[in-house]
Amino acid sequence: MPNIKSSIKSMKKDAKRHERNVFEKTRFKKAQKKVLEAIANNDAAQAKSLLALADKAFDQAAANNTIHRNAAARKKSKLAKKVNAIAAV
Repeated sequence: MPNIKSSIKSMKKDAKRHERNVFEKTRFKKAQKKVLEAIANNDAAQAKSLLALADKAFDQAAANNTIHRNAAARKKSKLAKKVNAIAAV
């Protein structure tokens, strides 16, 4: 534990930031996993509805600077391609 006041404050900020980042990452990874499960089950309707929730989770993670906005866009695009592929079949 640091003795310097600014270091103590910095540790507290780091802990809060870490908590928020872990929460955001967990949320979008769970959403992504649900979409991939729906795709594996060939359930296009459910995959589309879950894709909207996953997109929102990615956007919120990007808004909170947990992941880069381009990374969020890339992940959204990749999932959308998979969902559209099973919807077309």
